[in-house]
Amino acid sequence: MEDDAPVIYGLEFQARALAPQVAESEVIRFLVGTQSLKNENQVHLLDFDDDNNILNKTVFLHKDGEIWHISSNPANKNILTTCFNKIVNSKIETQAALWRIPSDSDPSDKDPAIQDDSSSYARSLEVLCRFDNRDMGNMISILWEPQGDGTKAVSISDSHLAQWDIESSDSEAKVSSSVALESRGHPKFSAGRWNPHHNNTQVATANDSTIRGWDLRTMKQCYTIENAHGQLVRDLDFNPNKQYYLASCGDDCKVKFWDVRNTESAVLTLTDHSHWVWSVRYNQFHDQLVLTSSSDSRVILTNASSISSEPFGHLDDEEDDSDKEEETEIKPKEPVKDGLIATYEEHEDSVYAAEWSTVDPWLFASLSYDGRLVINRVPKAEKYKILL
Repeated sequence: MEDDAPVIYGLEFQARALAPQVAESEVIRFLVGTQSLKNENQVHLLDFDDDNNILNKTVFLHKDGEIWHISSNPANKNILTTCFNKIVNSKIETQAALWRIPSDSDPSDKDPAIQDDSSSYARSLEVLCRFDNRDMGNMISILWEPQGDGTKAVSISDSHLAQWDIESSDSEAKVSSSVALESRGHPKFSAGRWNPHHNNTQVATANDSTIRGWDLRTMKQCYTIENAHGQLVRDLDFNPNKQYYLASCGDDCKVKFWDVRNTESAVLTLTDHSHWVWSVRYNQFHDQLVLTSSSDSRVILTNASSISSEPFGHLDDEEDDSDKEEETEIKPKEPVKDGLIATYEEHEDSVYAAEWSTVDPWLFASLSYDGRLVINRVPKAEKYKILL
């Protein structure tokens, strides 16, 4: 049972911003934003042809500066947001804007031979509106309401968590509510994630080594995990199928899993990375599969079956006793143990992002700072363990 070889795509510039095209339900697509100091930055729309194992690309100019974060609208595949550096009054600020991909720029409708990385051929993204962050500090990320209609978003900035109404905006998005981070010293948010459960009313944020849960209806904290990591928390993700479970990663080289109803200690801790862990992502279809990426240049796929919605034996309840006996006689099955599934080492620089495809549950992309994007898959042996 031989696994498919990884597909490697090289960008012309350095990059750290990666996102799947969420609203696309049929084609495997990812968005990548570049970080060039000297040239006009770009957004690459990458269309993966699974049958032929190749990537088709369409490149758009992003003239506003280096892209630090990119996200895709859940309802409209042609709408995206970026957080980017911009020089204002001789100072660098990180701002955010809402963009539209030109409607006739679908890579699946074009001849791959005429697609070119050169900015002389690339079209510019169309700016729809901007997020006014003058009183909030640098923008870190824009988070869309999960499974929403594309009209609500939350911004994480240095010192504020803010809700935005996109539908009623014109050239500038409008803040519907916000809250400032108040703590000792001068704390700054480092990460945030919208909880897909509880009717989309909760968001989790990280600042320093602390994780905070926020109720968006009151903009007040609903839980706090002090000293979640020994150093800065870099990223967060919610289990898509278990409403109280949250994953975090940080500069202490660890990945931790939490039940937010009892935050005294993590329910599981992974220590497979040897440097800062920049991203953690649950598989949206099989939440025992967890993807992490790190400054150690590695992407790691882990099985966290013991705290997933699919623990060993979860199908037994659906079978009658005779079926159980017959299954036991024919095919004895061992419980799946937590642990490392695979380590992917195609990168040579810090891997700042790793994202699952929203279309194919067995495929993911990872992006390192040198501009190398790699498409990889869950090992077939692991896939069949889950399916059979």
